[in-house]
Order: sequence, then C-alpha cells, then structure tokens
Amino acid sequence: MGTPDFISRIRATAGQQLLCLPGVSAIVFDDEGRVLLGRRADTGRWSIVGGIPDPGEQPAVAAVREVYEETAVHCVAERVVLVQTLDPITYPNGDVCQFTDTTFRCRATGGQARVNDEESLDVGWFPVDGLPELEEFALFRIKQALTGGPAWFEPASG
Repeated sequence: MGTPDFISRIRATAGQQLLCLPGVSAIVFDDEGRVLLGRRADTGRWSIVGGIPDPGEQPAVAAVREVYEETAVHCVAERVVLVQTLDPITYPNGDVCQFTDTTFRCRATGGQARVNDEESLDVGWFPVDGLPELEEFALFRIKQALTGGPAWFEPASG
C-alpha cells in the first residue's frame, strides 16, 4: 500500500519535518513453529510483517490487518512482545519519521501465504533455525517472541 493517505495529507502541510508515528510489527508462527516473513519490495530484503495503524485503529487490530494485507494469512494477536521507539528514518524523498513500534506475537489461523499486495516480492514460512538473512530489527523481535516472557521495553534511565 505504501504511504497511507492520512500521512500524505499530514505531509501536505507539515512538509518533510520529523513525524512521530505509531508502528506495529507481527511475529506470526504457524502450528509447526515456523515464522512468516515477507521479502520487501522497497529493499528486496526478508523481514517481519509490519505497518502503520490507521487513525483510531487498535495496535493489535492493525498488526492482524497488516499480516493479511501483505501475506493473505489470517492470524490472531496473542501478546505484546515489545514496545520500542526507533531511531528517526530519513526516506529517499527527504521525509523524516520516527516510529514507536509495538510488536505482537501472533498465531496463524488460516489462509495460504502468498504475495497479497505491492509491498512484498515474496512471502514464506521459515523454521526458526533456518531464517534467511534478516536485519537486527527483525531478529531481535523474533527472539523476544520466542522467550514467552513479559513484554520487553527500553528501561528508563535515571
């Protein structure tokens, strides 16, 4: 889907200045314990599924929606894995965003993994011990989803 319409409308008046935005990521496991990944159209790299919630949309609902939109897999969000504010990103067009990512561990409930929109070049299920090359962002979230512990967050300094 690319840039959501509501972000484009904000950019029309805000210009390229830093926008602080919510983001969601989904670590989806199937019954065999495999992880669902998509190969991104913008970078060509494998990654976890994620996106931006629509205005008023609950984060878990957004994560489930993003998984279906990108992969045609139905899932349910089971728990929050982590919450983390990421470093600012400057996009090729000069727009600057900083995302606060809420990552969910999800369980697949149906559908066949396939490319379901223009954001992905490929999608597939991977065993945890056979993941393709991934950015640290994705690897850390998968690791946290496997721990079964409480949600991870950056500790307050002081």
